[in-house]
Amino acid sequence: MRRRVGAQIRRWRGELKSGEAAKLMPGWDTTKLSRIERGLYRISGDDVRTFTAKLGVEDPEGVEEVASVAEEPAGGAHGWWKAYDSRVSEPLIDFVQLESRASKIRMHHPVVIPGLLQTPGYLREIIGGPSAAISPEQAEILVSIRLARQEVLTRTDNPVEFHALVPESAFHATIESGPGVMKDQLRKLLDVSERPNVRLQILPLTAHPSHGSNGATTILTFSHPWVPVVSIDNPLGGTHSEDPVEIGYMERIFTAAADTALPVDESRDLITEYLEGKPKWPTTGA
Repeated sequence: MRRRVGAQIRRWRGELKSGEAAKLMPGWDTTKLSRIERGLYRISGDDVRTFTAKLGVEDPEGVEEVASVAEEPAGGAHGWWKAYDSRVSEPLIDFVQLESRASKIRMHHPVVIPGLLQTPGYLREIIGGPSAAISPEQAEILVSIRLARQEVLTRTDNPVEFHALVPESAFHATIESGPGVMKDQLRKLLDVSERPNVRLQILPLTAHPSHGSNGATTILTFSHPWVPVVSIDNPLGGTHSEDPVEIGYMERIFTAAADTALPVDESRDLITEYLEGKPKWPTTGA
């Protein structure tokens, strides 16, 4: 989270030149401030409070939030992922930490069922299937991480608000492990969709191909003062951005796709139809 802390410090600095800002803190210079803002140097919580006070930041709640994160041990306060540090990519670990802190997650995959909704059988099929470019051992590590990530939906302390767009086309995939895998997956979709913190919509087969043309996308929203993060996903971690222009664009894309998707109740009805026997006609959007 050092990068997030540093980026927020940079936003609070605003138009003040780095040389002038560094002079506000004893022992700081432009090099140290630059390393802090880029997440290369860990700043203490006390320094966050002192520096922001000297900058004239009038946001006690936001300052205290950033200071508390700065004081956490490396890897975060809830670092179950620390066991995987040396076994998977740094971008994936970064994303897992961000996801665990989000207050809201919006997720859309144009081809498969989104990761936070996947069953172990379905997950093994798509990660370790015929086109897998990783070893079986690495695939199992990724399976374990993704299943652990799903805890954000069910935790007793502030479960995340989750909005998922699921492509109907995913229900037509050939599953080499057998039809039972997809049936279990459909049952899970129904079960999860009943949670009050989950909004699940199906993007029908007749949806315009532009929906999903930007790839697998996750938008993470956080409590004040953190800015949203957009992630273009892949199993190894993907790429993340805090750029407001890119975030705004992806939010508009997600909203347009959600407007096209079936309403929640109709989405549940369609999933039930697939469980009972494939629908006899293409479905249409809202």
